[in-house]
This record gives sequence, C-alpha cells and structure tokens, in this order.
Amino acid sequence: MNILEKIVEHKRKEVADRKSLYPVKLLEQSIYFQSPTVSLKKYVCRHDKTGIIAEFKRRSPSKGVINAHASVERTTIGYMQAGASALSVLTDKEFFGGSNEDLVTARKFNFCPILRKDFTIDEYQIIEAKSIGADAILLIAAILNPTDVKRLRSFAQSFGLEVLLEVHDESELMSNLDAGADLIGVNNRNLKTFELSVEVSKRLASLIPSGIVRVSESGIASTDVIVDLQSYGYQGFLMGENFMKHHRPDLTAMEFMTELRKNKPARISR
Repeated sequence: MNILEKIVEHKRKEVADRKSLYPVKLLEQSIYFQSPTVSLKKYVCRHDKTGIIAEFKRRSPSKGVINAHASVERTTIGYMQAGASALSVLTDKEFFGGSNEDLVTARKFNFCPILRKDFTIDEYQIIEAKSIGADAILLIAAILNPTDVKRLRSFAQSFGLEVLLEVHDESELMSNLDAGADLIGVNNRNLKTFELSVEVSKRLASLIPSGIVRVSESGIASTDVIVDLQSYGYQGFLMGENFMKHHRPDLTAMEFMTELRKNKPARISR
C-alpha cells in the first residue's frame, strides 16, 4: 500500500468518526455557512496579484516536519501582504499536521480566497469546508474516479465553492476534461514516489482547455520557474514548502514575490 492509499484509508475512517461527532445540522449552524464565497479563479487571474496560492503546511509524509511553530495568523496575513493571490491551508491532521482550526484562523484574519487542502472523498467534507470558511476545495483525480469527481464537483459548486481539480498525468487529465472544474492543477510531485519535475506541468499544458484556469503545483523554487510556466499559460502557482521551510515563511514570501514583480512577467487573464 503506497502513501496515497494509506491516506485515503485513514480518511474514510476519519470522515465516519467526524460525521458522528459533528452532524451536518451542527455544521450548518456555522457563521460561515451562509457567507458568500470569494472566487479563487478570479483572484488568481488578477493583474495586481502574483498568481501565487501560498500554502500553510506544517509537515508532509515526504519531508516530515517542515515548520511546527509558524503562526497561522502572522504567516497568512504576511502571505497576502506580500502579494499572494490566495491562501491554501492544509486541514489533514494525521499526515500533514493541519486542522480545521488552522483554516478558521486564516479566515478570521484574511479577506481572500482560501483553498481547503485535504483529501476530499465524501460530500460531508464539502459541507465541513463551507462551515469553516473555505472558498474552494481540492479534488484529487488520483483518488477519485471521473464519476465521483463530477458528483463532488457539482455538490461543492451548489454551495458556492469552487473546485481545483488536481491531476498528475495525461490519463487523469483526459479522463476529467468534462468534469466542470473551475481550475485544473497539475501536481509536479508524483504522490506515489514523491519525485518532483516541473516538466509535468509543461507537458500537460497544451491539453488543458483554454477556458479553464491553469495552476502548477509543487516544486516551484524560483521566480524563473514561474516566468517559464507563465509562457505555457499557467496563471496560478501553488507554493508551500518553499516558504514554510524557513523560520519566517511570511518574510520569505515577501522576498520571493518582490523579486517576481521585478521580473515583470506577463500575466495571462481569461
């Protein structure tokens, strides 16, 4: 059993437990449940932003502990002040050290799109995402069949949540072109081997329909990589570890995005 299969197996048990502890009726009473959402795809394409979806991530299965002590409040506010287009917050506890509380804190201090980064396999998690203040959810093609992707996408959009569909190869992409996702993210990390290559984003770029916002995920370590990926039509860039591995992720993000602005890459808006 690879790490992705282990995560999904644990997630099924976790969701079952949470359903009994926090019924849907309780989630629907959240102050965020009736609140309007902020569009991730629109913010990613804004010319006054960098296109970066800055991620708050404490640890990962491949790297172990990345930053156990960073403040959600200071880091996420700093990300947005630096010029990030949106935030991504890991809420998986078992494998990434995150929590729903991390996203709630980020929501409390920021008016911007927030992506709930988790392994969504059940409608309950979508209701939960809405109840904690998320604006968008992640659907991972590697753990869902195309029918499930469509079902969960439709359910999420019925609550005003946008959907970032993550793919890793041509097969996953081509099987889900008609899924109706708001954004398509190409993960440059193989979730089974953890190998990284930005060439994956370049290879799949021409296969993504022009009307869908393109996001490159993982392995983006320099502004030159972003400029290069923009020439392939990418508008969004999900970055976490490159910032979080430093003592002050917010300051590292500020330096990075300041350098990116100096390069003045051409932004593509659709």
